[in-house]
Amino acid sequence: MTSHLTKEDVQRLLQEPSSSVRAEVAGKLALDIENPVLSDNETALAQEVVRLMAKDVEASVRLALSQNLRHAARLPHDIAVQLANDIEQVALPILQESGVLTDQDLLSIIAKGSGSKQEAIASRAIVSATVSDAIISTAGEKAVTTLMGNRGAQISEQGYDKAIARFESNDVVKEAICRRATLPATVAERLAFMVSEKLQDYLVSHHSLSANVAADLVLQSRERTIVEMASGSSEEEMEKLVTQMNENGRLTPSIILRSLCMGDVLFFESALAVRAGIPLLNARILIHDGGQLGMKTLYDRATMPPNMMPVIRAALDVVHETEMDGAAHDMERYRARVIERVLTQFEDVGSDDFEYLLNKLGDIMTAEKRAG
Repeated sequence: MTSHLTKEDVQRLLQEPSSSVRAEVAGKLALDIENPVLSDNETALAQEVVRLMAKDVEASVRLALSQNLRHAARLPHDIAVQLANDIEQVALPILQESGVLTDQDLLSIIAKGSGSKQEAIASRAIVSATVSDAIISTAGEKAVTTLMGNRGAQISEQGYDKAIARFESNDVVKEAICRRATLPATVAERLAFMVSEKLQDYLVSHHSLSANVAADLVLQSRERTIVEMASGSSEEEMEKLVTQMNENGRLTPSIILRSLCMGDVLFFESALAVRAGIPLLNARILIHDGGQLGMKTLYDRATMPPNMMPVIRAALDVVHETEMDGAAHDMERYRARVIERVLTQFEDVGSDDFEYLLNKLGDIMTAEKRAG
């Protein structure tokens, strides 16, 4: 059986016009439309036959056309639109892959509300920002999730904002947004406080969050660090996080200082270990039991800025002096003590870090007053 239409096919069609024969002929006609050796008259005739078959009462015939025409660059626009507006079975191949359809065609189909058709459009190799916005505005979870997972989908900042607002309580959609290859910083920061700790870690590691937001995300998710440190229950998770941050250039000296000031000793230890390229246990010994020389050796190997060393030593002194008794607000008191010592003893803390720590100290004091 040949792949192109022959005189024998036409004869069979005349003698036995069954749906199976018509479907076979439809497939061959679709291939002939793209045949570059056809004359203009032959191409026009093939297109007219296809146009007639696109109106065939048998869905199998129209499906054969759709499947074989989905990549056809010479497919007449009116046939593409007709097939795209057909029943879902017939329409999906064209909607997903035909480059003949315009954005206006796609917008019209999206507006009609078929979930399967919307999902097919969302999976196209290229989806314009205009079409993406229409899907985000009107489609359901499956189509929007498909769109967010599509690297070829162009999505505007306003589109992201609209998706977050519409699907604020939908973890599936929010995770799909988080895992986009790139996100506007404003979108990442807005999303960061709405998702799970696992996705917060992903946002910190893969997207451009401001230093303050990145620090807050890491530190607020580690509030139980002092208790966990004894059992080591989260060391593996922490090592994975700081490794990802380091690989993406986000494990900065600033966030390491802030973590220590906010009581996240495990983050501090893991960060220095990863930056220095040594096991966490070794880093922990150098930090707490190695004396000043051990800490300096680790600090230098981790390529931390020299002017921050006295600040970190002061914060570590408070760590070693402080015992957590489990009383109400002991973590808040610990944080306030560390931050106060850093702010009052050192003038060379970077201006951004100074403002951050000052703001955090204010937050701690305000929280304590409300609790009291």
